[in-house]
Amino acid sequence: MRFSSSWVWREGPWVALWLLAIELDSTAKPFPKGRDLSRFVKWPKYIRLQRQRKVIMTRLKVPPALAQFQKTMDKNQAVELMRLLTKYQPETKAQKTERLEALARAKEAGQEASSPPPGPVIKYGLKHVTNLIEDNEAKLVVIASDVDPIELVVWMPALCRKLKIPYCIVKNKSRLGALVHQKNATCLALTAVSPEDEAQLRNLQETCMAKFNDNKDAFRKWGGGIMGLKTQKRLELRRIALEKELAKKNAARY
Repeated sequence: MRFSSSWVWREGPWVALWLLAIELDSTAKPFPKGRDLSRFVKWPKYIRLQRQRKVIMTRLKVPPALAQFQKTMDKNQAVELMRLLTKYQPETKAQKTERLEALARAKEAGQEASSPPPGPVIKYGLKHVTNLIEDNEAKLVVIASDVDPIELVVWMPALCRKLKIPYCIVKNKSRLGALVHQKNATCLALTAVSPEDEAQLRNLQETCMAKFNDNKDAFRKWGGGIMGLKTQKRLELRRIALEKELAKKNAARY
């Protein structure tokens, strides 16, 4: 019985042990096909850390300043926001190189070459966005929910609320990074849009003000404190036992 090494590697170490058992014992039972072996695979360390972090953030009581990052924008509104931000992506390095080369060729030919004035684009970078918020130039601020360490942006919602600048929290910092041709981005800001998109920006500002800036539960409600299924079952059985004991005491008293 022959198996490809890629299949053995994909299925995990338990398959390798089973194949070794077949080599040593010809009476071994055939391996059941279609069985999910993901439970027995030793996952990479970064995946285990992600899962452990998610579990501990669910079990422990999370203060409001951190819990607000678990309440992200709705999917439909996030799609509308991403559609607007896509229109104002900054130019890539290749586009900038091509533009500068075209200007250089025009100057060599003796023509009057001048690049058009830059239009409104997305602003990114933690310090840059912070300065735009403090100067009251940002029209809309977008913050990623999975920034690590979260202390980098944990103060930004409070600053936006104080200066009455609409902000929103969206999932996935890599999605924000893709908009500005980076691997990740902690936050983005829009300072201006073209006249045809002003109505869409105004609607997004009103939505963000209602859901994030003016929503007191979003930054005052604690998060976490959700126990596992086994703990919930044990607490339920303990509550039932206490109720039965209390009922017996009341019956004996009267």
